[in-house]
Amino acid sequence: MSAGAKSGRHSPELSQRRRYLVLAICCLSLLIVGMDNTIVNIGLRTIKTDLHTSLTDLQWTVDAYTVVLASLLMFAGSTADRLGRRRVFQLGLTVFSVGSLLCSLAPSLGWLVAFRAMQAVGGSMLNPVAMSIITNVFTEPRERARAIGAWGGVVGLSFGLGPIVGGALIGSVGWRSIFWINVPIGVLAFVLAAIFVPESRAARPRRPDPVGQLLVTALLAGLTFAIIESPRAGWGSAPTLTALGVAVLAGVGFIRYEPRRAEPLVDLRFFRSAPFSGATAIAICGFGGFAGFLFLISLYLQGVRGLSPLAAGCCLLPMGVLTLIFGPLSGRLVGSRGPRLPLVLSGGFLTAGGLLLIPTTGGQSYLLLIVAISVYAVGFGLLNAPITNTAVSGMPNAQAGVAAAIASTSRQVGAALGVAVAGSVLASAATGSLRQQFDAAGHTAWTVVTACGVAVLVLGLVTTGKRAGETAKRTADLIRDEPELAVSAPRAAP
Repeated sequence: MSAGAKSGRHSPELSQRRRYLVLAICCLSLLIVGMDNTIVNIGLRTIKTDLHTSLTDLQWTVDAYTVVLASLLMFAGSTADRLGRRRVFQLGLTVFSVGSLLCSLAPSLGWLVAFRAMQAVGGSMLNPVAMSIITNVFTEPRERARAIGAWGGVVGLSFGLGPIVGGALIGSVGWRSIFWINVPIGVLAFVLAAIFVPESRAARPRRPDPVGQLLVTALLAGLTFAIIESPRAGWGSAPTLTALGVAVLAGVGFIRYEPRRAEPLVDLRFFRSAPFSGATAIAICGFGGFAGFLFLISLYLQGVRGLSPLAAGCCLLPMGVLTLIFGPLSGRLVGSRGPRLPLVLSGGFLTAGGLLLIPTTGGQSYLLLIVAISVYAVGFGLLNAPITNTAVSGMPNAQAGVAAAIASTSRQVGAALGVAVAGSVLASAATGSLRQQFDAAGHTAWTVVTACGVAVLVLGLVTTGKRAGETAKRTADLIRDEPELAVSAPRAAP
């Protein structure tokens, strides 16, 4: 059950108009975060040229954001439950907007990466907290479902607008302008939230887990650093081995420490449920493949095919349109048929889209590229809804929010690793221009993306069957009698 539904401090009953105004304000945060992801990918080629960076450096432009975001999502949710959801939401808007402005002023890649990390700190306080606000305001189940459906539609809208808006801005003003667009929207959302969004807190928020938080951050940062930097430094180099050592020690420490806490950051018993473990793995593989796909295709279209940022954005327009169409369709399939069918369909389309891209060369027809992008987009559109549904399947209401929060975090972990792996495959194969790197390792990189689709397909089949459901029931019985702890967690995949 959502934190909002169990909040000990309910907001007064709001009119329908006021509730949907709150929904629109929360959707503004999703719009700028979603657009930022696709806009930055469209701008990578121009950033590389302007700041004279390597492919490895470009990976950090994306992963500095996703690693920090993945590390802080659950912390931000529990902080909002404790200090006030509107307050944390407004703080997130402020930090994200200031970080965006600083990104536009970055004099070098190092500063850009640092400011991207700052953006992520703010971003961690936006979508999960906004979803908690929505579930707190929309308490009637049918109306809440419609509100979450509208929220999911904004995902497709942001993906569709991002490449076009980003391409137009880069082509006319320069790459720095892609960060400006976040500032006025962030300021508008801040002001409207202060006026119209009611404050709410959880009756019994989760206690902070600073040790667990530190261990998660060290694990993700160490693993990502090793993957990204290994082509440049070598797998046997001191920096790479040190980063891997930090990741391993942090992972072991987390596994040993968390079960000893009364209110752990992550209850490791959840992973005894095959559907929950499957949802976590599917989120990592699916979003890892998608992040790698977006990173590679943006560089390919501009660096190999020589398209302008706007033309590249137009090629990616099917991503947004088809996500907007198939996201709600997937939700209806989950409601009527369960998560198995949309997961299998998603894995099939992701695999097919990746297979179409493996033979891609500098002379590939644009029609085939658009078909491949479209097929992959259908798979991604079908992916989000069944992940959350599978994660919370069979869980007692008291733990559903926590399970959804872990699934959301897994999406960001996958995105960070996807960019790290795809970029490292290219960087390790050859030095020189992007064309040379794609000629040497493009087929291998697209194979990695395809393998992620295969993993979604197989895991969707294995972790949604009858036996898997029995493990979910046993896990639910194990933790059912424990007191409910509120967690700000998204119900739909942002």
